[in-house]
Amino acid sequence: MRKDFADQVTSQASNRRSRRSAPFRLPSFRLPSFRLPLLSWLRHALPGFRLPFRLSGRAMLAAAAIVLIAWGMAGNGGDIEARASIPQEEWIDAEAVREAPVAHAWKRELIKRGDAASPVLLRMGYSRSEVNAMLQAARPVYSLSRVRAGHYFSSRDDADGGAELYYAVDDERVLRLSRQDSTWKAAMQSRIAFTRQSVFEGEIRDNLFSDAARAGMDDRTTMNLVDIFAWDIDFVRDLRNGDSFRVLAEDRFDAEGRLIGSKIIAAEFVNQGHSYRAVRYTLANGNTGYYTPEGKSMRKTYLKAPVKFSRISSRFQLRRKHPVLGFTRAHRGVDYAAAAGTPIHAVGDGRVVYAGWKGGYGRFILIRHLNSRHSTAYGHMRAYARGMRAGKRVRQGQVIGYVGMSGLATGPHLHFEFRVGGRAVNPLTIKRPPARPVPAAEMAHFRNEVEQRMHAMSRATVRLAWG
Repeated sequence: MRKDFADQVTSQASNRRSRRSAPFRLPSFRLPSFRLPLLSWLRHALPGFRLPFRLSGRAMLAAAAIVLIAWGMAGNGGDIEARASIPQEEWIDAEAVREAPVAHAWKRELIKRGDAASPVLLRMGYSRSEVNAMLQAARPVYSLSRVRAGHYFSSRDDADGGAELYYAVDDERVLRLSRQDSTWKAAMQSRIAFTRQSVFEGEIRDNLFSDAARAGMDDRTTMNLVDIFAWDIDFVRDLRNGDSFRVLAEDRFDAEGRLIGSKIIAAEFVNQGHSYRAVRYTLANGNTGYYTPEGKSMRKTYLKAPVKFSRISSRFQLRRKHPVLGFTRAHRGVDYAAAAGTPIHAVGDGRVVYAGWKGGYGRFILIRHLNSRHSTAYGHMRAYARGMRAGKRVRQGQVIGYVGMSGLATGPHLHFEFRVGGRAVNPLTIKRPPARPVPAAEMAHFRNEVEQRMHAMSRATVRLAWG
């Protein structure tokens, strides 16, 4: 039966493999008898052989050796192996060769410190006209003038002339810009994320950050823990060895497995034998905050300190020798020593009534709070936060400036005053009433969530602990 082309190629290939595996052997031949003349033997081996000249004995012997080697390499004449390889061909219909549209790979560009959106997009290969079109399309949804360093632009073009570009606005939202028919459109989308809950547990042996890291927490989660209990615990003055914490946190990861956010669901901190507990809860109006298991807000009217992780270098006292002037006078505030450039936070909601240079205070800010009788003063700043000016509204915890040593100061620190009716009082002894509790209509639902989260925090296995 006649074999088709593929079978022939397969058969020949298998024959070649079998021949390669066999050891090499010279073809068999009969050695010449030295009783016969050498020339007669050559004439017998090679019929029709004639020499055009006479050879000496040695020359005849060399010629015979050459002939024998050539004969052994060629074989017996019939068994000749072709060394040329035969490629296996596949017959493809011409219609199948048409190339399908293939999307280009994703491109990512880091937004560096000092970068605006335009130069970053130009670095990604977009023309200036396209960049302008993208900025115009995004403006009604999210202005790209607000991009932040450390974030990325991710883009991809396809073979049909379309394109898409993404910018992660925050942990929850992502801005999507798409191009179709040379027109850019913008939309805000929910960020695709995967969540994982973890429990961290530790004891204070050195300092909060190192002990939290030993328990497996990152710095961002540790700062969240400080913010939750900042109204009740001064983490510089109040912390003691033997204090402990337990945290139920939810980590969020993007589609590529990168950590994009972490929030604390429930937490407990034992400070000097007193237990403080907090649960994250979203009210019916959409506002999210932390509450005690009884429904009271963790948030108080004022923070305990305007600077995180600082030490008190001078307390409120009526008689103190001034370190610069040298004579004794009242010190009507508290000095917080901290590294130059440390952020200063507004201790409560209010409005800036003064921002500028004020004698020995140096760079100074005065905030009048919502009840109009209370005000707070911040002195010796190195710089103001962007936009700080008289008349600006500020929120509790908002950064208003940075620690410095302007005015009469011997080192970087914040001079902080709390005034009631214009008269300075001791900031460390003022009462801080809590904010509004969970409404009575939501208490049943709140208690149910508290029970679930406290149970999860107490029963879950600690994810990571070392040392």
